[in-house]
Amino acid sequence: MAKIIHYRNKCIGCGICFEQQPLIWRMSKKDGKATLLKSIVKKEIAILAINQSIVFASEEVAKACPVKVIKIV
Repeated sequence: MAKIIHYRNKCIGCGICFEQQPLIWRMSKKDGKATLLKSIVKKEIAILAINQSIVFASEEVAKACPVKVIKIV
């Protein structure tokens, strides 16, 4: 199973992740940064296990992130 890793502390809040995958991402009203929904957060790093069916879309989101704070492993 693949995982999305989001380094939220380095996020600039551009919103491309939310635009491409609105069921997985939200933009915080508090600080304007992206939040990975249903993830486990440790030291400002969010981790979410994902099904193979959304790996390609998630890889596209990671590529689109201008500061490269989203990784798919």
